Amino acid sequence: MITPIILAGGTGTRLWPLSRKAFPKQFTELTGSESLFQATARRLSGEQFNAPVVMTQSDFRFIAAEQLDAIEIEQSKIMIEPCGKNTAPAILAAALTLESTPDAIMMVCPSDHIVADETAFNAAVEAAAKKAAKGQLVTFGIRPTRPETGYGYLELAEALDSFEPNPVALQSFLEKPALKAAKSMVAENRFLWNAGIFMFKVDTIIRAFETYAPRMVAPVRAAVQTAREDLCFTRLDPKSWDRIEDISIDYAVMEVADNLSVVPMDCGWSDLGSWRSVWEDGDKDNDGNVAGVAATAINCKNTLLRSDDENVEVVGLGLDDITVVATGDAVLVAKSDQSEQVKDALANLKKKKIKQATEFNRCHRPWGYYETLSLGRRFQVKRIMVKPGAALSLQSHVHRAEHWVVVEGSANVTVDEDIKLISENQSVYIPLGAVHRLENPGKVPLHLIEVQSGAYLGEDDIVRYEDVYARTTGEAELA
Repeated sequence: MITPIILAGGTGTRLWPLSRKAFPKQFTELTGSESLFQATARRLSGEQFNAPVVMTQSDFRFIAAEQLDAIEIEQSKIMIEPCGKNTAPAILAAALTLESTPDAIMMVCPSDHIVADETAFNAAVEAAAKKAAKGQLVTFGIRPTRPETGYGYLELAEALDSFEPNPVALQSFLEKPALKAAKSMVAENRFLWNAGIFMFKVDTIIRAFETYAPRMVAPVRAAVQTAREDLCFTRLDPKSWDRIEDISIDYAVMEVADNLSVVPMDCGWSDLGSWRSVWEDGDKDNDGNVAGVAATAINCKNTLLRSDDENVEVVGLGLDDITVVATGDAVLVAKSDQSEQVKDALANLKKKKIKQATEFNRCHRPWGYYETLSLGRRFQVKRIMVKPGAALSLQSHVHRAEHWVVVEGSANVTVDEDIKLISENQSVYIPLGAVHRLENPGKVPLHLIEVQSGAYLGEDDIVRYEDVYARTTGEAELA
């Protein structure tokens, strides 16, 4: 049996404005009715797999748990990294949690990739498992279909006769190449894209870290041993984690290890790392356009048009090799060959302290979501959705009063000592400083309009007294 280790802590900034720090691409429905994270978890389920271990950040813990529950996949463990330290510490932490079963096989996968041919993927997994069981560190290499400059490459010791999933020897890792070099490599059968997917036994990878990155082992082990349980999550110790180097598994271990094998994989893989790659893997019309449901292309060629807001229709006229992506609060327009530079634009937005750089109008919470409809100097109007059976924390505010109007469903409302049930078209007033709570006792989502008024309307104006999600007063980002 193989234990999947799903890496789900990234922020996916190269797919802005669809992917942002508050809700990154792995949790979005980018290519279908399931999120990339859900598709990854489903792909790594079945008879040959154990329940997955998920490595993520605190901000995403409830999203990850909820999305796994939605597709009825039970997680072995959701581990919370105190901060992002790249892939090496996360993989070592996962291995150390499995240390009691040293011969167990781990398969490490990013959560934001797509695989079109799962039969080919499973054949590669089977071939890799046999090699990993013999003590090899196995990486997966993707058959290149174009001279891609956004991926690293694996240089093989010998050219391939075919791209069947038969393990081969690796000569070297190569960084993202210039276009001329990429064209030359694709013309040969000796170079594969580096997918960032790995497989090895637990004791094999721990020994590799002890050999090639020994300074990392003690602080990661301490972070695991002093981790604390928080509801269904495991929080790694932040003090120990802070001492760990920020480094990828490639640099820490793979590029210096001498027991490496590569399994070639021709499975319709993409990491969807840029809008250009989304266009490359999209369903194109006769003119090479990829247009979403809320998009229309007229006299366009090789263009990506996408809107993720049903109230925003995107129309392209006479465009050639252009990317247009719209959300409810931001629009990206770029030449397709410039899509890798989205990160530079995002850095500029952050410098200007533009909210859209990291946040959406709709903010997801473990109990549901809220979105701002109107914001003034001393007032804010929100739409709030509370999931069936869910409840906000028992809380109060220092600077604002609130007025709730139920527009769909019913709500149990606590205001100081008063508890009452209110239904559609009914409302309740929450005075400044009142201790209050909102609960959905029904079996359908609760929708209400909240009108806030006061001198300060920030999300950190909250004092918690009780919370079923074990959040603290200072955890304003998950209010």
